[in-house]
Amino acid sequence: MYSDVSIAGDPLALPHLLPPVPQHPRTVAEFAGLARSIAADRERWAPQVRYDATTRWYARLRRGPGYEVWLLSWLPGQSSGLHDHGLSSGVLTVLQGALRERALPSASTGASGGAGREVNRVLSAGAQRAFAPGYVHEVVNDALEPAVSLHVYFPGLTKMTPYACTSAAPRADTSRAAAAG
Repeated sequence: MYSDVSIAGDPLALPHLLPPVPQHPRTVAEFAGLARSIAADRERWAPQVRYDATTRWYARLRRGPGYEVWLLSWLPGQSSGLHDHGLSSGVLTVLQGALRERALPSASTGASGGAGREVNRVLSAGAQRAFAPGYVHEVVNDALEPAVSLHVYFPGLTKMTPYACTSAAPRADTSRAAAAG
């Protein structure tokens, strides 16, 4: 009498019968590549975009081991306010429209991408910015058209610290941070 194993052989010895091992990004370059691959699949993300006149709209698109992917929409005039991303690093990719980023020097490292001074840059569709924990920035849609962006955070986003800015250095806005939870 024959068994399935004697006919087909040991299924564990045949790699092509095993499900593929999921590949998850581990480096900044791989997270940027993940963002580019999602950006290229417009049919997947575009139908999910919503616009809200009172606040920025956002939705989590994906969660993987140690990361999250968020989709955000920005109507003209909407802003994130100055903030950091706690212990998370990230990749911001503009999918549609244009956004202005204002990056401030970090209180601990002086890093803003501009040798200790405030940096303003316009990010058009396709532009990407990678940032490390402690990176303080504000993102604003100061164009006349709506914008859409994709944000990959690793590890997943658990905290955003709002900042108040004086003419000196940025400082954590503890009144807002406490109110936010």
